[in-house]
Amino acid sequence: MNKTLIAILVFGALFVTQVEAASEFNAPWTDGDRAIVIDPYEGNRIDWDKLATDKRVVAIIHRATEGMRVDSKYSSRKKEAIKRGYLWGSYHLGRPGDPIKQAEHYLEVTNPGPNELIALDIESIGASFMSLDAAQKFIEHIAKETKRYPLLYVNHNSVKVISSATGVDNVFSKTPLWYARFRSNVTDFPKGTWASYTLWQFSSEINCKSQGNCLYNVPGTKFDMDVSVFFNTPDELKKQWPLTRKISD
Repeated sequence: MNKTLIAILVFGALFVTQVEAASEFNAPWTDGDRAIVIDPYEGNRIDWDKLATDKRVVAIIHRATEGMRVDSKYSSRKKEAIKRGYLWGSYHLGRPGDPIKQAEHYLEVTNPGPNELIALDIESIGASFMSLDAAQKFIEHIAKETKRYPLLYVNHNSVKVISSATGVDNVFSKTPLWYARFRSNVTDFPKGTWASYTLWQFSSEINCKSQGNCLYNVPGTKFDMDVSVFFNTPDELKKQWPLTRKISD
């Protein structure tokens, strides 16, 4: 193979990679082939029959616990979602306090099966939420008990802090990233701990002033519904679910 042809092939591969990376952070939900995931809590309304009309919504990640309290809708919605054939997952909203007790409480409430997604939500780094040190202890305990690492939900600034403080460490980098950034285009994703997102929560009441003005309107829900995108098809999401990384990987 001559040098000119090699150069063309290398350039072509780099171009494809750059295009894929650009589309990954440029409103991927506008592509009708991308899977959509919602993550409700007890305060969100769901009309299940209307929700079922959107075939891209194939997974639900429901808040199960917050600190040491239980979400009142978790159990009933889990039954309904599974009955209707949705992929199911849960998350714990981490608050200040003993992270081990919170982890044990979360596992006691959810008792997650092998095909159920598990996740820790610390929103942002601040006094209202679990600290990074506590989050690490929570994650390690979950990994020890379940033999897999949970997803970690954090906002953009938290990703920057974690990437700067820890780099590719032995804990956070093993948690698939659930990235919260409420805009259509991201050009400054802070690579380091994570190369990209696993799920991108791009829409919520934060950037929806009223129904109809959201980046993505999910049938059967109001504008306060949190909506995430998976950068692949619903069928591929089903294959990769529950997305969490096994401790032996």
